[in-house]
Amino acid sequence: MIRANWHTHTYRCKHATGDVEDYCREAVLRGLDVLGFSDHAPLPDGRWKNVRMEMTDLAGYCAAVVEARACFPGLDIRSGLECEYVPEFATFYQEVFLGEQGLEYLVGGAHWYPFEGGWAPLYGVPMDGPRLRAYTEYLIRSMTCGLFAFIAHPDLFGNAYPVWDHEAQACSRAMLCAAADLGLPLEINAYGLRKPMLETPDGPRHRYPWLPFWELAAECGASAIISSDAHEPEDVTADMAAAEDIARRFGLTVITDPLAQPARTH
Repeated sequence: MIRANWHTHTYRCKHATGDVEDYCREAVLRGLDVLGFSDHAPLPDGRWKNVRMEMTDLAGYCAAVVEARACFPGLDIRSGLECEYVPEFATFYQEVFLGEQGLEYLVGGAHWYPFEGGWAPLYGVPMDGPRLRAYTEYLIRSMTCGLFAFIAHPDLFGNAYPVWDHEAQACSRAMLCAAADLGLPLEINAYGLRKPMLETPDGPRHRYPWLPFWELAAECGASAIISSDAHEPEDVTADMAAAEDIARRFGLTVITDPLAQPARTH
């Protein structure tokens, strides 16, 4: 049983409930040893602010983690943020998040991707081949930037590109081989197991984890990290056992501490 969850949100992102203390209390009750907080990062230009914390919330978020460490001494509490890779903010991430604020790690989480001069969302807009290739290129750039301890829900593209065809296989292979080459873990995200099923031409399935993707991950030699992606305190370990079963089914190497060995960069 995995006893660490590195992907936890708080009310500050505007689509989760509870604060750091609430998640820590549940983590202790449910037998976790490590709880990593990775709420959605604020951005200097206020981009996507309806689903991430405000810059004015950042100091309070960091302080809440510090206070929780004193209240829950038996729980290893880690501090991080989930970020889109925005190249012009890379220095800001390094200097402010990891520097001034003293956060321990960043998670790369693509919910948008650059396309034709703008940012296309992964929700609500179907993907065709060019869009999927743009997402793939972006995710690989996110992996190689050297900022992230792991990449969250890399198979999220399956929401918008629902068929496992040649294009999906080729793009997935490119992502997975890049991650394997870099030694960067990819997240089997259990939140997708709690969401409504996705109707596809091949029948209903979970939005993610997408099983063909993880079967290919094993073939490519990519490693995995298991997270609940908790948005409510009671979900701090939710469906992690099922996500772990997926990793076991395909023989994936599971990383329990993504900070123990830095990823390689190119």
